Amino acid sequence: MKPQVDKSIYYGKNYLAPGRFAVYGHQLRELITLEPDTLLEIGVGNALVSRILRETGLAVTTIDHDPALSPDVVGSVTSLPFKTASFDVVACFEVLEHIPYEQIPQALGEIHRVCRRHAVISLPDASLTFRVHIPGLLRKKVYVQPFRRPRPHAFNGEHYWEINKKGFPLKDVRARMEEAGFIVEHTFRPWEMAHHRFFRLKKTGAP
Repeated sequence: MKPQVDKSIYYGKNYLAPGRFAVYGHQLRELITLEPDTLLEIGVGNALVSRILRETGLAVTTIDHDPALSPDVVGSVTSLPFKTASFDVVACFEVLEHIPYEQIPQALGEIHRVCRRHAVISLPDASLTFRVHIPGLLRKKVYVQPFRRPRPHAFNGEHYWEINKKGFPLKDVRARMEEAGFIVEHTFRPWEMAHHRFFRLKKTGAP
């Protein structure tokens, strides 16, 4: 599989917008809260998150199919070259939309296999939202705009699918996570970049 995103994208001014750094904060909070000793990050990006986590003393292994990003291991999410239960936690942020939807069960099965306790995943959510915040009365909250029909998705060279595009409803994505052997402990869309949706998944028995 050829890389879909050139390395330079991860260092461009459009990518490194303020909202992006807020999302990094959510990624770090979700992972650090789980208190892992070992972590696998699938998809290197600009390596900011893995670099910070390593500074905390966490043993981080990175994997990516693009050798230009200098991951620890070059490989695919659909065939992870690690032993079963190799990592306390697996992180996979904005990666799975880059593979065809029919390969998602295989990818989730591999994530379930190599993690011991949890996986934290984020995916693009295409449903339109509005945000409400009334200081002192209502905390920041993201709401989905009602009465909107799902839009069709067309492959743009990067994303094969997105949550809540036509044919990819959130309930189906959650069902695939559960079929892989996970419990969805919580899911949320960050205020600062609401088209990202996070999932914290707890590993159960073999699927």
